[in-house]
Amino acid sequence: MKLVLDQNLSFKLPPSLDQAFPGSTHVKDFGLTGNDDEAIWKLAKDNNFTIVSKDSDFLHRSLLLGHPPKVIQLRVGNCPTQHIRELFAREEKTIK
Repeated sequence: MKLVLDQNLSFKLPPSLDQAFPGSTHVKDFGLTGNDDEAIWKLAKDNNFTIVSKDSDFLHRSLLLGHPPKVIQLRVGNCPTQHIRELFAREEKTIK
């Protein structure tokens, strides 16, 4: 499972997730910063990514359109990047 992280998550996260989620990336790597949810949705769908975001917009879109792509909404509030790393490590099996 490869992940594409939305702009509300640190662009520094994908390298630390690569062992568990190889091929994961950040929207910044595709020049998709800003609020272009439709472009991110298309990128994820066309390239077999699961979208990871703190924003509920992608979850709402998935309820309307179904999947692919799959969506993971993180409900962690404002927290350090290290907290997100630890969350992914702790919940790897559940995420997969």
